[in-house]
Formats: sequence, C-alpha cells, structure tokens
Amino acid sequence: MDDRGILCVFAKPPRPGEVKTRLAEEIGSESAATLARAFFLDVWSVATSCPWSRAVLATTDVEAAEWAGVAPIWPQGGGDLGDRLERMLQRALRSVPFAVAIGTDSPGLPRRLLEDARRALTTVDAVIGPCDDGGFYLLGMRRCPPGLLADLPWSAADTFARTFARLREHGLTVVVLPPWFDVDTASDLPRLRALLSRGDIEAPETERALRSTALRKGSSGCA
Repeated sequence: MDDRGILCVFAKPPRPGEVKTRLAEEIGSESAATLARAFFLDVWSVATSCPWSRAVLATTDVEAAEWAGVAPIWPQGGGDLGDRLERMLQRALRSVPFAVAIGTDSPGLPRRLLEDARRALTTVDAVIGPCDDGGFYLLGMRRCPPGLLADLPWSAADTFARTFARLREHGLTVVVLPPWFDVDTASDLPRLRALLSRGDIEAPETERALRSTALRKGSSGCA
C-alpha cells in the first residue's frame, strides 16, 4: 500500500450553463465558466504539488475536452454528492492509508489547511473543514463505512453539522479544521479579491480571470 494519501479534486467540466449556476445568474454563464476554469487550475496546481499526496480528478465527465492534459481522472458515478464522495473515498482507500476530498469552489485554499488535514489523519479517522455558509470545503478519511454519507442534506445551512454528526454516529474520531469560505455567488467575490490583493492567498489563474474586462463588466458592484 502506498504510504502517501490520495487528494481527490471534485470538479465538473467548466462549461457555460453547467457550472457555478448561482454565480452565473449574476455575472453571466460565460464569465462564471471562466472563473470555474480558473478555480480548477489553481486548486489542481496546489493538489499536484503536495508531496504527501497523489492528486486525482474526480469528475462527472471523464471524456471532457476541458480535461486535456489532466490525469489521472476517475468518474464520480451517479447519485447525490454523498454517494459520489463515498464512492471516490472508498476507491482511494483501497490503495492508500488516507484520502482527502476537496472541491474547486475555494481557490487559494491555504496550503496550511491541507497540511492540517494530513497531520490530523495520522491520529484520527476523519477530518472535516467547515465553510462559512454551513457546508464544508474538505473531507478526509482513513476509513469510510458503507452508507456513511447517505441521505445527508447538501448545499444546506446544516450540511456541515449533519455530516459531522454522522461521522460521530459511526464511531469515527474526528478533527474539525478552521473554517474557510467558498465562492457560490457574486457576493463572495469581494472577499476573494481582497485576499488576493493583500497576498493572503495565492490563486494566479483566478486573479487573472477576475481582472479580465468581460468579467469586470459582468460583476458590477464586486470590483
């Protein structure tokens, strides 16, 4: 068994009309897809640079042209997010001692939080990072019992709380990471811009996309 972990990056192909739909309502589908592509590139760059992990793209369309040059790619399969998370984590844990799942909605996620997750998983069964909106930005496991994530609420204000409770119900030891935020709507963009401008986070592709003329015009009030 590999002594490293697997870092599963969950992402949809960044196609207009199919990604960041809430953001697209405010800035347009093309601009939202541009940001989604940038988010993925920045998150993937961090994931592939972690010396303790093997990065895997877990996606809804493994044949998508948008993934040219990206490997390895695993199909998420069907079901809700819980089904797909559980499937990917269980697959990873067949070959490594621990696995971590993240999305691409948090470009510039501080590397220290990934390191915190890795360290926690040397002593506990699970680690979870709460988002400010009630969800979570990271879920890491050393074991993932069948049905662990079944019938949980997704994209809800109590997603983190319910998931944490479920982990404990299954007798897993859990570490909670410091909170972070994700980008779902245009109201999240000012915080992202501020962190980038101060140099508090690094997300060069996202920064470039936010500076684009088309995106600035589509994001009135968020510049």
